[in-house]
This record gives sequence, structure tokens and C-alpha cells, in this order.
Amino acid sequence: MAIVVVGGHSRSVGKTSVVASLIARLPQRNWTACKITQFGHGFCSANGEPCDCQTDEHTIAISAERDPNTGTDSARFLAAGAVRSLWVRTRIGNLAEAMPRIRREIDAAENVIFESNSVMRFLRPDLYLTVLDHGTADFKESARLFLDRADAVLLRDSGKDLTPQWSQVSLKLVAGKPRFLIAPPGLVGDDLVAFVEQRLATAATADPSTPLLRSSGRDDKGRLLADR
Repeated sequence: MAIVVVGGHSRSVGKTSVVASLIARLPQRNWTACKITQFGHGFCSANGEPCDCQTDEHTIAISAERDPNTGTDSARFLAAGAVRSLWVRTRIGNLAEAMPRIRREIDAAENVIFESNSVMRFLRPDLYLTVLDHGTADFKESARLFLDRADAVLLRDSGKDLTPQWSQVSLKLVAGKPRFLIAPPGLVGDDLVAFVEQRLATAATADPSTPLLRSSGRDDKGRLLADR
């Protein structure tokens, strides 16, 4: 099993489009796609709707997309050619508790592609791609935390000045890493597809005893987890 993680520093920078494009460009990989969404207080993890519930049943939800035509992000993955598409919802701080269920869901998958930053706390993926948009000032803490672990940077071509609008984040963390320009309509170019193929081919020859899924790590608040 190969695991790819696609993250990004903010909403609406193109993470979902990159995942869908890679699925479409590499159909032979028979992808299982997994989108992870974390909700703050006041929202239900079961459906993302405003909610005052505080019960354990409403902190984690995982559903498999069945219809590629609903317009949701998970439906876009199916429409792009994923053999299976999952949507994981947790409250902020509860992703650690969701990981055993996620592991069970992807256990039989041929290859998996995640849309998430925070899942990097619990995975050693074959490839981690981070999407950056210089024109978007917001920079998630989860993206900053794992920026130096990115295998490549995908720079969104917004047609604007490429001077970063965010502050207190140094691009020295990704200095020397491969960079690829992504732009609509296709977003993913041949150069990026070739890079992903090469990295996954290299990973396939690596030591199979090296686990891709961490048996232990830290939770969303940085606390050490016991072995699972």
C-alpha cells in the first residue's frame, strides 16, 4: 500500500482539486480517497451542522460516499475515479481517537490518498504534498507544524504577486524542496504526475518492514499517545 497526503495552509487553496486531479491522472493506482474534516465546538461531527451535543457518539463520524454526483468533496473523488471515498469528521482534538477506525477502513486498500494536514501526526506517508497560495494570508497551525516534512510544494498560480501574504512563517522550511506550479483547469501538470509516480515507485522498493501507520504518536494537542 502506498500512502499520499495532500495538505495546505488554508481553506480554498486547491487541496481537494489536487487530490481529485491525482486520482484522475493515476487511475492505475485504484485509490481509496479519505478527506478529514475537523469541526470546532458548536458543530456536530456526524453532519457538520450547528449542534449543542457533547456526547461521545458525536465526536467522530466516518462515512463512505456512494454517489459521485452530489457535489461534495468526497463525491468529487469518486467522480475522478477513486474506487472508494471516505469522509472522516472529528471534533478538533479528537483525530487521535479516530485513527484506529481509519486504519480499519483503509486496511484492504491498494493505495490511499488523504486530504489533511493533521493526519501527519499519525502517518509516515510515502509522499506529503503541501499546497501554498501566496495570496491567502491565513496559515493553519497544522500546516506550519508539518511544513518541513513536505516532499514537495505546490504553488497555486493565482495570477497575483507571489509575495507571501502570511506572516511568521518562513519559507526556509521548504528551501530546496521540489516546487510545482498548479493552475486551473487541470491543476496537476505532467511534471507533478511524473514526480509522484517516481516517488511511489521508489517507495515500492523500500524496506517493507517500515510501517506507514504510526503505532504511537501525539494527539492533536501534542500529548504522547500510548501504543495502539
